[in-house]
Amino acid sequence: MIAQHENEFLRDLRKMIQIPSVKGPAKEAMPFGEGPRQALNLALKFGQQYGFKTGMVDDAAAYVQWGNDDQNYVGIFGHLDVVPAGSHWSVPPFDLTKKNSRLYGRGILDNKGPSMASLFGMKLLKDMGIQLPYTIRLVFGSDEESGSADMRRYLANEAAPTLGFTPDGKYPAVYGERGIVNFIVRTPIPANQLSRFEILNPEEQSSDHVPDSVIASVGDQVIHAHGKRSPSNAPDLGCNALTILAQEIDTRQVLSDEIGVYFHWLANLHDDHYGKQLGIDFADVDSGKLIMTPYQLQKAGNNLELAIAVRYPVSVTEEQVISNVKQHLITQSKLKIVRSIPSVMHDKTSWWIRKLSQAYEQVTGLDGTPVTTTGATYARVVPNIIAFGPSFPGQKGIAHKQDEYMDEKDLLMNMEIDMRAMIALGQRKDDD
Repeated sequence: MIAQHENEFLRDLRKMIQIPSVKGPAKEAMPFGEGPRQALNLALKFGQQYGFKTGMVDDAAAYVQWGNDDQNYVGIFGHLDVVPAGSHWSVPPFDLTKKNSRLYGRGILDNKGPSMASLFGMKLLKDMGIQLPYTIRLVFGSDEESGSADMRRYLANEAAPTLGFTPDGKYPAVYGERGIVNFIVRTPIPANQLSRFEILNPEEQSSDHVPDSVIASVGDQVIHAHGKRSPSNAPDLGCNALTILAQEIDTRQVLSDEIGVYFHWLANLHDDHYGKQLGIDFADVDSGKLIMTPYQLQKAGNNLELAIAVRYPVSVTEEQVISNVKQHLITQSKLKIVRSIPSVMHDKTSWWIRKLSQAYEQVTGLDGTPVTTTGATYARVVPNIIAFGPSFPGQKGIAHKQDEYMDEKDLLMNMEIDMRAMIALGQRKDDD
């Protein structure tokens, strides 16, 4: 069925990719801007065309439902908002381009492609005449990339799922997600020294990726630090231009006194992906090593402010992280937390997680032992769900970059895994 209807699926997917659903100014009935609302409307249109019950929830999320039980349902939560396209694409970012069996476009992986695969897969199951005793509801969000306010609005109006997953992480089944804390380190610098430093392209810095280009005026020089962009939760796949800049300033000794000391301290954070220099190199069996990413440097009054993102192991607390960091800062520096998301854990031996693992193994032939992740998904906000797909083992650092892609065979494999998961979860609620 997937092979027979692939062209139809790609036709509908292209329409979704073509919507630039980047968060914009709020308008009436558009809390996250025009683009995200257009994407929700298109999902509803597809759901109606495919013959399903549909609904819009507080203008923030849309659902397409197979079954009539609004209170007890298997939930699959994807999102249709995307990060900005950025520059240096070799193909149009807001279109679906196929080259050598690879599909390109903003959102093809994160998360329009997998979300549409779930929807189209559910359509194929219905068209095949399969009947499930339990309701399946696909929920499409519009603010995942900017804090998941969409899901808080959804849950204020709708029942939480009985169980389910979000196709917005990785395979196999993800039973735990690390804690996240982002903080700003504010360090006072004398005004006469701070005036000798200026970031010339601050718009290139963002919390979602490792900065790959930083241009700064330093004394009477202009320094362009070149790095390599990667997602902020996978800094080892990139190269941080901020810390490269600090190394250049430190090596050239173009700044002295307090600001020179500051850049020497920052230079020591280069390639310190696991937080050793800040005393937070924690690790545990379930999660592995803590991950740390400096992602933004800016001037604020007579201060330099460095923003750092940390993903910490499930056995560690935010308090432990912050306490240790404070002991490794430059004198008089202050720390302010700007993002705080505790870790989440599920019982990896529960029947429904076992069923997801089995669906994955049936399709791929790979080991389906559940894992944990550094990512942050709807599973942080929505009860009773875990991340499940779309990336396969070894596939990292693709989302949020130029030329975002997904291999055609992988996207179709996601569809088959989702279909098998819907059959398994939609047939039973617990063990025999």
